[in-house]
Amino acid sequence: MVEKIKTILQDNFMSLYIYGSIVYKDYRHGWSDIDFICFTNKPIKDSTAEQLLMLRQEMLKIYPRNEYFRKFEGIFTSLNGYLNNKQEKIIYWGTSGQRIKDSHALDAFAKYELKHNSILISGNHLEDKFIEPSFDELKTEIYKHYKSIREYAVVTDESLYSCGWLLDISRCIFTLKYKKVISKTKAGEWALKNDICPFKTDLKKTIKIRKKPLRYKEKEEIKKWLCGLGNKVQEYANVLQQFLTDDFIIQ
Repeated sequence: MVEKIKTILQDNFMSLYIYGSIVYKDYRHGWSDIDFICFTNKPIKDSTAEQLLMLRQEMLKIYPRNEYFRKFEGIFTSLNGYLNNKQEKIIYWGTSGQRIKDSHALDAFAKYELKHNSILISGNHLEDKFIEPSFDELKTEIYKHYKSIREYAVVTDESLYSCGWLLDISRCIFTLKYKKVISKTKAGEWALKNDICPFKTDLKKTIKIRKKPLRYKEKEEIKKWLCGLGNKVQEYANVLQQFLTDDFIIQ
């Protein structure tokens, strides 16, 4: 994939980094994405953008049995555009598709991971240029996530991501307490060990599923359990709310 990207970008290629769960050694096939960011020396031209946009599909034609091309999620942007949040042509790959955008700002968690827990796959080292999010930015991101939980996790469905809310909440609380970002699995294990989550059995089951998602994905008893997690997610969100209130975010 990287060699194809470099061939398309040619002299405009600068660096490609991966970050997130794959760097934390928490990547789980059937659940996780492969987060990346590709930096260019200057803004990307229209013709190049079109080639990059459909690259995953082109790779799948060559390697139809490869299950990982669909898992790449990230952006192609010039370094200057990223650092200064400039409006320019940015190629975005997501789990729901790909598109060309005028801008794309990484959230505070992604910025933290890129700064502290990223791996250079190819190109020049740029770590000293990466933006360090402030703790206030991380808190703001957590509050946004809290609002999403209140809006979208009242009722849960058969998706494994329904129990993933418990890990998300655990990581948010860990970050508020220690001003650091860790993997979702580690955050869940921390919350379990320290009696943070009021539903230990459900959190324990979530961690077990997270580690081997393909084993549990189609089990009917798991689907039924996932569909009934809404109230428990909301009660765990009450714990997160208390941490946010203590930190004077929610008045």
